Amino acid sequence: MRKTIIAGNWKMYKTVVQAIELANGLKRELFAVASDEIDIVLCPPFTALSEVGEVLVDSNLQLGAQDTFWQDEGAFTGEVSPMMLRDIEVKFVIIGHSERRQYFGETNESVNKKLKAALGAGLVPIVCVGETLKQREGGETFKVLEEQLREGLKGIEEQGIEGVVIAYEPVWAIGTGKTATFQQAQEAQKYIRNLLVKMYNNEVAEKIRIQYGGSVKPENIAELIRQPDIDGALVGGASLTTESFTAIVKKASEVRK
Repeated sequence: MRKTIIAGNWKMYKTVVQAIELANGLKRELFAVASDEIDIVLCPPFTALSEVGEVLVDSNLQLGAQDTFWQDEGAFTGEVSPMMLRDIEVKFVIIGHSERRQYFGETNESVNKKLKAALGAGLVPIVCVGETLKQREGGETFKVLEEQLREGLKGIEEQGIEGVVIAYEPVWAIGTGKTATFQQAQEAQKYIRNLLVKMYNNEVAEKIRIQYGGSVKPENIAELIRQPDIDGALVGGASLTTESFTAIVKKASEVRK
């Protein structure tokens, strides 16, 4: 069985003091969750990465970043490189989140460049894919997913892809309160896994973890995790309080026992 992964994307929330408080609360509430059964990842804003990382030392929680650049260094004002993330003990990094695509012009090409840089630095990339409401209503979901995956994973060989986590996030369900039905989520994630079989092979496809992201809450996590091709969740708003994120992690852990 693939190891469950629950990642909290704090987006542009939490000052350093608030982030430390939340990280300490989660560390306290989740200490008994077995790290060999589930990866628990916290992705605070860049300003709080170092401080949250210090809180997580010797815990079962892991540190993730919300983005990275594709160069190790250079005259790229405002950017943060994979090597800089490694320097502060970041392990995971989100790449190509729908908000990066929507608001900051992220493309499949830039996702591909960032993915290669992250893998080269030894980070675990969480590569996001997903369709808009217009694309879903137009029957283009699978077409969009195939384009994003083929272009985003271009040039990534079999050995590299096994270190990648894919997050399916239907854009129409992010921050809207809407959630894809369990059947819709499973259908899309099964399609992704079948596509990975075509792009690589069955053995590789069975190893890769595919998360669901899109208004994940304590009330729906258990049924999502019960789906055969959903290996975890990329959690947004519900990761911003100790109570809700703790409930999500514990319920997901119980389902996979």
